[in-house]
Amino acid sequence: MRNEFDFAPLYRSSIGFDRVFNLLNNAQRLQALDTWPPYDIVKTGENDYRIQMAVAGFADADLDITQERNVLIVKGQKAEQKEGEYLHRGIAGRAFERRFELADHVRVENASLTHGLLSIELKREIPDAMKPRKIAIGGSQPQATPLQIDAEKQVA
Repeated sequence: MRNEFDFAPLYRSSIGFDRVFNLLNNAQRLQALDTWPPYDIVKTGENDYRIQMAVAGFADADLDITQERNVLIVKGQKAEQKEGEYLHRGIAGRAFERRFELADHVRVENASLTHGLLSIELKREIPDAMKPRKIAIGGSQPQATPLQIDAEKQVA
């Protein structure tokens, strides 16, 4: 049984969260469709993450990793090899494209392929302007500075 959530009430009472609701809607639709290749997402630190994908049989040249804004795209495509006749083919080598939605200020640090596992290191870097800052409490009144429009009138 599949449950789908209706986000319409949230659209009516919130502003600026459209992207979040779209992500949730898309995740519901794609959950059953996209199951290969298997992957893990690991939080390795406060602002550090790792995606590990099982891509057995793929070489570095067969994989393509791209970050476009807030989306990480991992593609894999192997060239067909004609080395005899397969009596059983259990190792999946089909082409794939896996997309990961990234939060703001998350960037890819590096990627490596070892023993059939593709590891992609991610880091969230919050700009200084968005970090919490301590506000000092002063005992004197702040000096009034003229507004930019008033300052331009005084120059003219």
